[in-house]
Amino acid sequence: MRCVAVFLAVLTFIQPVFAAAPAQEIDPRASLGVVQQWIYNYRAKPDYAHIPAAVRVLFHAQTFKEPENAGIYLGFIAGALASNPAKAEALVNSFFPVPAEDEWVIVRAIAFSGLPDWRNLLRRVAPKMPGRQVMIDAYLAGSLPTLTDIPLEEKQPGAMDKVKAVFTKNPFAKEDKKLKMSQTFAGNQDLLDTLWGYYFATGSFRPILRIMAMLPWSKSRDTVDKLTVGSMARYTLASYAVRDSALREYLRSELKVQPEPVKVPLTEVVEAADTVQLGAVRKDALAAVDELKAKGSDSRRNLDFWGQVGVGAVALGCVSAAALGAVAIGIPCVIGGSAGQGLLSFWEKNQQ
Repeated sequence: MRCVAVFLAVLTFIQPVFAAAPAQEIDPRASLGVVQQWIYNYRAKPDYAHIPAAVRVLFHAQTFKEPENAGIYLGFIAGALASNPAKAEALVNSFFPVPAEDEWVIVRAIAFSGLPDWRNLLRRVAPKMPGRQVMIDAYLAGSLPTLTDIPLEEKQPGAMDKVKAVFTKNPFAKEDKKLKMSQTFAGNQDLLDTLWGYYFATGSFRPILRIMAMLPWSKSRDTVDKLTVGSMARYTLASYAVRDSALREYLRSELKVQPEPVKVPLTEVVEAADTVQLGAVRKDALAAVDELKAKGSDSRRNLDFWGQVGVGAVALGCVSAAALGAVAIGIPCVIGGSAGQGLLSFWEKNQQ
């Protein structure tokens, strides 16, 4: 439950910063803060020539040391590759030499880019990253999904599947618990950040559509993960739309075509962005967490529910979005546990 306290404390005290810094060129020796501002402003003024310098700053600042907190930066690199397919290979090569511990970023950015020829590009640069051959082979074989192939949530077994399991499972067999490696947007908060990074690099609304599909989860009272990611999607959409008129108009246009489960929270997003009432969205998310904390899920209103909630499960975002937001736009995305403490330290440093 300590993660809940951290989440509530951080979300209560972090306030949006409405002034976004103007786009600027990147010196390889620049601070991480300069790169964060540059990333946020990139879609308004693309500066393809300075992407290598910006990425070198990210590597130098050890931004990818915690992969789960690096979603925005990973998404930005993937989007940068996608934005200019003809120059994608030259851009990848410009990143090298890459610290061995960060080579996974290059592999995943290529796979997440959505380039038509991403597999061949990955094969061509593979000799430069022999230590990541297992990961490369997994993406090439399809055992690791690309960003567009990751499902929103796990497919629920149907009635027939449940009946089949009853009759085929040995009730006396010892069941070994396996590590869950499958990825979903509902279970991986950093993937939402990755979509935002992709948007910053490209200005494409494709990742926005994916984010909008998560909005119904902001009304969910069944699982903590879905409530977390859905609330995070709703808040970040509203907060970014306050400062991005093109995004705001796009969200408004989608009100006419989205299904009702998306339309209801999307209407809240548009209204909050139009009237700059982000506090209402934040308070509603906090109230939803309080309700879950007090009552448990709709499907399991008992104490066993909270016994299944791991450290960091209750959250409203991620450190990477908060890092970008604290400098550029103030998005309060945090996760619980030690990472939440890390965000508190980050926020304190940026207030000095």
